[in-house]
Amino acid sequence: MKLNTLLVAAVLASTSLSSCVFKTAEENQLKYTHTTLVDGDAYAFFRQVGSIAPYEVSYAEYVGTVGNAQAKDAAAKASKFFSDILPQMDSLATKYHVDFPILGTEKFTGPGQENIAVEPNAAPVVVKDSTLADSVAPLAQQTSKVYSDQEYLTHIQHQVALVKEQLRRLSRNTNKDLRDFAQAQTEPVAQLFTAVGGKEDAHAHH
Repeated sequence: MKLNTLLVAAVLASTSLSSCVFKTAEENQLKYTHTTLVDGDAYAFFRQVGSIAPYEVSYAEYVGTVGNAQAKDAAAKASKFFSDILPQMDSLATKYHVDFPILGTEKFTGPGQENIAVEPNAAPVVVKDSTLADSVAPLAQQTSKVYSDQEYLTHIQHQVALVKEQLRRLSRNTNKDLRDFAQAQTEPVAQLFTAVGGKEDAHAHH
């Protein structure tokens, strides 16, 4: 009986020790190799939407000072949507070890000023169970030197269409947290797409 007790204790101790060692090794791997716990589709989502969202929030602020009523309305709705999802994306990125905010992302500056981007992170990114890695670069945000309401509306329709498509893909992800997040945004992003003048099949052309 005593032998059995000792045996069980030894097994538990060894399991606990190996578990601690494995956890430490995993943490070190994430820390030093920037390994992420999401698949390629989710990684693409964080990179693309994580680049679009802060840019559109800053662009919307500018449109709010110079745009006509239609552009201002579209900008306000876009700003609210992107401002709402950014903290949620940040929480999910932290949980699944995705570098966030996305380094190298531009913020909008008015005409006559240069868009300033944060220096991209030189560290490699390894995507678990995917061949997709650093080839997924943040989207470059280009704007006209002279502001135009119509150009802004065309721009925001295009950007929301891209985000809508990324959320659609993420809504089928195997990760439940990411899937639930994307599914919760399906209706809000569809409403935003319509509000900024998007047509239901517009994303098919991008």
